[in-house]
Amino acid sequence: MAVTVRVPASTANLGPGYDAFGLALALYNVFHATPAEEWSVEVRGEGEGVLSTGADNRVAEAMAAGFEACGQPGRATRIVCENGIPTGSGLGSSAAAIVGGVMLADAMCDGALGRDGVLRLAAEIEGHPDNVAAAVLGGFAIAWSEGGQTRAAAVDPARGFAAVVVGAEWSMSTGDARELLPKNVPHTDAARSVGRAGLVAAGVALGREDLLAAGLSDCLHEPYRASAIPDLAVVTGALRDAGAVGAVLSGAGPTVVGLVVGDDDDAAFARAGEIAARAGATLAGIEGRHAPMALRLDRVGARVE
Repeated sequence: MAVTVRVPASTANLGPGYDAFGLALALYNVFHATPAEEWSVEVRGEGEGVLSTGADNRVAEAMAAGFEACGQPGRATRIVCENGIPTGSGLGSSAAAIVGGVMLADAMCDGALGRDGVLRLAAEIEGHPDNVAAAVLGGFAIAWSEGGQTRAAAVDPARGFAAVVVGAEWSMSTGDARELLPKNVPHTDAARSVGRAGLVAAGVALGREDLLAAGLSDCLHEPYRASAIPDLAVVTGALRDAGAVGAVLSGAGPTVVGLVVGDDDDAAFARAGEIAARAGATLAGIEGRHAPMALRLDRVGARVE
């Protein structure tokens, strides 16, 4: 039984929603799996020649964990990865690989885990649920823990949404980015973050640009990670000046994402293209940055094809 799964990219945190908020974007990794006697992986596109092609590939490891969770340990497959999501960029490539592997296993086991089971296992493997929730559910996802189990809810944005992403020629691991964060933060910063996160969630749900603009500001992680991303203020400023509602680190970075709202998804995407062009002219002289790219919102999430 051959199975194909398509998983979207995602941008996590969205400023104050640290480890809780995620937004699925229309940039995809597509994974194909067929039963085999032993594990093998072929990588095409992003990560080709860099990512492992053996059983320690992240997709294969997640798939093995999925088989174990479905009560069918010891199975192996041949996997072909067609990767469109850059690795180490803050666009959820790790989450996409994990979700893809778990969903491939689940599909080969006749859906024994279900979507909730896929979400829980993928979040456990990843170690944090924000990108995973967005990749699985699509749209704007809010994740939390209850009784030691990952839970998530998808909120369908009330108006059209799109994003402008500015990637980098260099990468940064989530682990390294987390090492930059202090173990404790002032109570005032935590309280401020709660209010801002509420504004972001309300702004997405209601389609209110004013609430989003007020909420897309962080004090829990971005100020500490800025030391490793020296052009952060320049890039976020260029996106805002070009017309984005707000601009924040995408996950741990170094990619920066600007959010765009329109009357519908087509209008938002068209507006994002204009903003990308304007911001690109400003950032043309910034060394190590890719040209801004407009991306649509993915409202469906990971799916078996």
